[in-house]
Amino acid sequence: MKILFCASEAYPFAKSGGLADVAYALPRAMAKKEQVTLLLPWYRFSHLPKEPSLLFETVVTFGGNSYALSFYRLEFAGLKVVLVRTPLLYERETLYGEGGGYGDNDLRFTLFSRAIVLFAKEQKFDIVHLNDWHTALAALFAKEQKLFAKIVFTIHNLAFQGVFPKERMEVLGLDAHYFHMELLEFYGQINFMKVGIVFCDALTTVSPTYAKEILTPEFGFGLEGFLQKYSFKLSGIVNGIDTVFFDPKTDPMLTCRLKRKVSTFKKCNQKAFWGSKSDLPLFVFIGRLTEQKGGDLLLALHEQLSSLPLRLALLGDGDDAIAAAFEQMAQAENIRFFRGYKEDLAHQMYAAADFLLMPSRFEPCGLNQMIAMRYGAIPVVRQTGGLADTVHEKGKKCGKGIVFAKAEATALKKALKKALKLYAKQEKMEAIRAFDVACDFSFAKSAKKYLKLYRQLEKESV
Repeated sequence: MKILFCASEAYPFAKSGGLADVAYALPRAMAKKEQVTLLLPWYRFSHLPKEPSLLFETVVTFGGNSYALSFYRLEFAGLKVVLVRTPLLYERETLYGEGGGYGDNDLRFTLFSRAIVLFAKEQKFDIVHLNDWHTALAALFAKEQKLFAKIVFTIHNLAFQGVFPKERMEVLGLDAHYFHMELLEFYGQINFMKVGIVFCDALTTVSPTYAKEILTPEFGFGLEGFLQKYSFKLSGIVNGIDTVFFDPKTDPMLTCRLKRKVSTFKKCNQKAFWGSKSDLPLFVFIGRLTEQKGGDLLLALHEQLSSLPLRLALLGDGDDAIAAAFEQMAQAENIRFFRGYKEDLAHQMYAAADFLLMPSRFEPCGLNQMIAMRYGAIPVVRQTGGLADTVHEKGKKCGKGIVFAKAEATALKKALKKALKLYAKQEKMEAIRAFDVACDFSFAKSAKKYLKLYRQLEKESV
C-alpha cells in the first residue's frame, strides 16, 4: 500500500504548532509497516536536514494564470519526504503570515492542493491523507481528476476552516457551480474545510471525544449541522507524541535526566530552571495565549495565584492583551512569564514541573498533557476533547491527572487546591508520576488505527 501524507507543515522542516509534530511522527510510525511519503511545501525558512534532489518540474494553469512547480525528494529518519517548491509558497517570511494571515493564503494553498493531486496521480498512490483546510481542496481536485486513490481528511482544529471571500473563486479556478450551501458556500463566503468533508472517503479528527463535540453548537463553529450529515464517515483517533524526541532519559536539552526516582529528577531540574531551592510545587503553563487555551481563566485567578503556596511559570505567545496581563502577573515573586516559544525552554519546564496546567475551553487532542506525563508532571486539565481521552482521575487507564469539568475560574481554583493537597502526599505523588512515565504515549497506537482505516478503504475499492 502506497500512502501519501500531506500537510502544510511538519517538524523539523517548518512548524507553527501541533500539526507539525503530528505530520512528522505519524507518517514516520506508519512507515515501519507500509510505504509512506510525506508531502510538504518548501518554504524559504524551511529547515532541511540534508540537500534534496530534484524529482521533476512542471507547470499548472488555473484561474487564468500559470504556476511553476518543482518537486524535490529527500529521506529523513527513515521517512521519504517530497517538498513542493513554487514562488507563492517559498517567497514568504513565515508560514501563514501574522495576524489575519497573508492576503493570498487561499491561492497559496489552492496551488499546494493542486500539487498534491498532480503528484499523487503521477506516482499512483493508494491512499492520500489530507490534513486541515490547507489541503482540503485536494479532495475536490482528486474527484475532478478521477484520482484512483482513496482520500482521508483529518480535522486537527475546526476553529480554523479556511474561509475566504466569494470573489476569489475565479482566481482559484473554482467553478461557480460549486458555490452552494452543500459544498463551498458558508455565509456568503467560501469554506475550504467543507470541501474536504464532502469529498473525502473517510473523515477523522484527533480524539474520539472531539469527534462527538464538533457535532454540537458549542464546538462546531457553524459546521455542526454539516458535520452531522457526514458523521457516518467520521471517527476520532487520538494523536501520540514523538517518544524519541520527548524522552526524559536521553533528552539533551535537560540539565538532569531521568534515572530512577522521578522526585530526584524533578528536584534537579527545578533547581536548574528556577535558580533556587524551594519546597513549593511548581505549576507550568505552556501554550498559545488565547481564550481557547484558558489563559483568561488563569488571569481571573491572578490574586489567588500570587498568594497560594505554589510557583507558576508561563510560556507562550499570542494575544497581546493576555501577554501584557501575564507580564503584570509575573510581578509577583512566585510567578514568571516567558513570552515566545523556545523548544529547549519548554523541555526544561516539563522536566521541572510538578503540575502542568491546561484549562482549555476546547482541545481537539492536545500534546502537552502527554509530554508532561512522560516527564513526570501531573496534568491539571479541563475535561474536553483529547484531554478527556488521555487524562483520568479514576480507573486504571493510562494517564493519571486532575480533571475539572467547567471552563470557569472557580472550577480551576478547586483543581489547583486538589493539586496542592496531592503534593502534600509525596508517596502518592511519586506513585502517580511513575505510573504516567511508564505509559505508552507513542504514535504506534495511532498508526495502527490509521493503517486499519486505510485497509478498510482499500477493500471497499476492490
